Amino acid sequence: MYRLLYDTVLVHTDPEAAHHAAIEAIAAAGRTEPTRRALKASVGALPGRVPNPRLLVFPRAFPGVLGLCAGMDKNAEAVLGMDALGFGFVEVGTVTAEPQAGNPRPRLWRHPDMRALRNRMGFNNDGAATVGQRLRELRRSPAGRAVVVGVNLGKTRTTALEDAEADYRSSTHEVARWADYLVVNVSSPNTPGLRELQQVEALRPIARAVREEARRVSGRDVPVLVKIAPDLADDELTAIAAMVVEEGLAGVVAVNTTIAHDLGPGGLSGPPLRDRALEVVRLLRRDLGARPVIIASGGITDAATGREFLDAGADLLQAYTAFVYEGPLWPGRVNRALARA
Repeated sequence: MYRLLYDTVLVHTDPEAAHHAAIEAIAAAGRTEPTRRALKASVGALPGRVPNPRLLVFPRAFPGVLGLCAGMDKNAEAVLGMDALGFGFVEVGTVTAEPQAGNPRPRLWRHPDMRALRNRMGFNNDGAATVGQRLRELRRSPAGRAVVVGVNLGKTRTTALEDAEADYRSSTHEVARWADYLVVNVSSPNTPGLRELQQVEALRPIARAVREEARRVSGRDVPVLVKIAPDLADDELTAIAAMVVEEGLAGVVAVNTTIAHDLGPGGLSGPPLRDRALEVVRLLRRDLGARPVIIASGGITDAATGREFLDAGADLLQAYTAFVYEGPLWPGRVNRALARA
């Protein structure tokens, strides 16, 4: 029913307006226990703990292998609603040290023929202090404490590249206490110069700063991962994997959107990424060895494609685009199917 509604009605609405309306609706549904129970009943129970020893790097068990990718709930407004819809974990953000409006509109486009999305949002968000306060409020309730929540961190647009370390440290200070894990995002194509920070000599001090600040403000070792682009060369991926192992980071989120297309400005997500994303996951697992975690995203449309990524070496999965196209029953359905596979 949702697929028919999307293809005949929603596809003709403004993509960003539809996004905001969806977040507001999901946030509203997650605010009270009765509505959360109703949502969970409609989508079905999650399968239970993910039995993967590499996931012991995280402080808590994951109730499902498929989580929500950063970019959907940018400001941590709909965490409980997303949890009720059947995601095994929720990654909020991307969050920057300072609030920012992002790039001018239009900045989000649908490509229904490919079941893909293209965006040049530019890290529009309320800023780390506000998101940190929302996460603090979330963790005050039993339901909020039960959700596995990651926070995706990006560089403030106006911050010079040479000051990126301090910028990431500042946002970490505001959110780390409330996060189950943190992701250093240096791979969005929509902030000028950001992808230059994927070079190991630039990425290493940022990852160290995030890890140190997270430990300082939270009193614990918060798992830190780095998020990378699919457009990196294989030797660049190998260098990042070596740095992750050397620094004792929790792992890698692979991959962000791609600029390897001719559709217009911005990064493309969805099925066009799948083949390269699978290549990246296989290469990373080869180079990372047994311990660091890989969270895979990029073209996961159903349990079968999710299983491809798990077989390639991923430990967890994330989705955004398929959720938009397939609707609210999709995450719970995929999590249950993957648990049976």
